[in-house]
Amino acid sequence: MSPLRPPSLDQVAVFTRPHPSLLVYYMMSCFLAGPLFLLPVLPLYFRYHTLRYRFDAEGILMRWGILFRREINLTYARIQDIHLVSNVVERWLGLARIQIQTASGSAKPEMTLEGIPQFELLRDFLYARMRGARGEGAEEAPGGAEGAVDGGQGIEAATSLLREAARELRAIREALAGSKTGERP
Repeated sequence: MSPLRPPSLDQVAVFTRPHPSLLVYYMMSCFLAGPLFLLPVLPLYFRYHTLRYRFDAEGILMRWGILFRREINLTYARIQDIHLVSNVVERWLGLARIQIQTASGSAKPEMTLEGIPQFELLRDFLYARMRGARGEGAEEAPGGAEGAVDGGQGIEAATSLLREAARELRAIREALAGSKTGERP
């Protein structure tokens, strides 16, 4: 994949369940609780087995839970910032957490995607969607807004228009300065 072309929805839509390494990570983190091992094991075990992701053209859906079902639906337009976070154990397992923040006013991320081994591919996809690139539409105008200036003439046309406007502004400024001193243009 070239660095100029963002990942497609087809490449990302395959991430529907977390990788089995996430369950290993959950169990390893539970051992830190020592004798209270069973308290965090059950919720994390059920979270892993019920965690589902769905990526579509509008946004991301994340859901989990057995007794208390939790579901977060986040559109790409609401995404403000994306962070990759991983500790030593997560890096050893080849995992990272993708924290997605919105303008909700909370310091915590709105959604945290975890258990995805190709986290960089997913991060690039989310950045492209966040910035408004929509698949083939981004390829048609490789210069971004440059192709839209002056009916598609490009940046050269915009540059010449700006230079012409600057010349006219200089002429107006000189005419105004001349009228203040009593000269006629």
